[in-house]
Amino acid sequence: MKPPIAEQLHLDQRKLPAEVFNRLSSRAGARKEWKSREENAWNNFGKPGRDPGKLGGVLSVIATDGDWTPHLKLAQLRNHWDQVVGPAIAGHSVVTDFRDGVLTINTESNAWATQLTYLIPQLTTTIRQRLKGLEIREIRVTGPQSHNFRHGAGGRRYPNRYMRR
Repeated sequence: MKPPIAEQLHLDQRKLPAEVFNRLSSRAGARKEWKSREENAWNNFGKPGRDPGKLGGVLSVIATDGDWTPHLKLAQLRNHWDQVVGPAIAGHSVVTDFRDGVLTINTESNAWATQLTYLIPQLTTTIRQRLKGLEIREIRVTGPQSHNFRHGAGGRRYPNRYMRR
């Protein structure tokens, strides 16, 4: 026959009931506290100060604290590009990139690139007025990318010093 578990675990049999009682009584106190908090929550439901915040307010706090403002302003600029430059120019150009304060606009032809180049001072003031929080240092306008088909679709693949003659 096996000895009692208290002897196997080298526990003092006189202190064992007190240890078990202390653990059970602490659980009971925690359970009573949990139930009282649950009742208070139900009693206070719907009272002033307990209503949840509106989603827009919560998202604006998250965007401000998380430094998302420039990204959101850039998305707003892309979505309302026609309101900034007009529908004619917006049909032939698109905002492609924004890095380190440099806004890049790509156009479908060199003529539209020239037209937008003349409008850069006006674009800068308009964007700064309408989209506060988007810090623009420079605006670059690019036309379509030309390819040199003499050396294939990508132009020269290697600099001259690496080419075999």
